[in-house]
Amino acid sequence: MKRQLISSGSPFEEHIGYSRAVAQGPFVFVSGTTGFNYETMTIEEGVAAQAEQCLRNIDHALSEAGSSLADVVRVTYVLPNGEDFEACWPVLKRYFGSIRPAAMMISAKLLDPRMKIEIEVTAMRQSS
Repeated sequence: MKRQLISSGSPFEEHIGYSRAVAQGPFVFVSGTTGFNYETMTIEEGVAAQAEQCLRNIDHALSEAGSSLADVVRVTYVLPNGEDFEACWPVLKRYFGSIRPAAMMISAKLLDPRMKIEIEVTAMRQSS
């Protein structure tokens, strides 16, 4: 099975040594993705706005792998402040409300104090 490495162009990928996503066979594994706009390397302050940007970043990586958010089967949310999670629900429902992947939320410190949420997903491509 061919292994496809997908980059967002974020300097974090090169500095740390990982890919934004890896597609192999029917699977697409998207690394933990934060709310940075990778074109400008800026990040919004609010957690809901960051969740929105996370999902745009993830959607872009999935698209490069021949997949989409509709193919997501598992999602993990990481927030430094678990109390912020509810503010993300409208955004998450808009993207995943009809897809309803298996999900988990973890409260843990993130690398940069500006980061309020990080999202990781696993998707199944419809054909590999």
